[in-house]
Amino acid sequence: MTAPHSAPGQPLGYSQRPSADARVPAAPRQPERLMTPGQVAALFNVNPKTVTRWAGAGLLGAVRTPGGHRRFRASEVLALLNQNSTTATR
Repeated sequence: MTAPHSAPGQPLGYSQRPSADARVPAAPRQPERLMTPGQVAALFNVNPKTVTRWAGAGLLGAVRTPGGHRRFRASEVLALLNQNSTTATR
């Protein structure tokens, strides 16, 4: 019969945990996909100016580029699109 493995100087049955340095690093976070007003307008079949108005009314969140142009998070756009498609089918 063999003795259970343990680190030298440690009681039997003791298992060493990996140090914080030995942990697997988290995957780098992917940047959120951004859409232009024209791209959003094409999905909703509206004018890009309408999308800009939606942002001004708070219906759709917008971020500004360093040049001052609006960009819309794809996740928010798709959520609004899904919300509108489910209410239209009722």
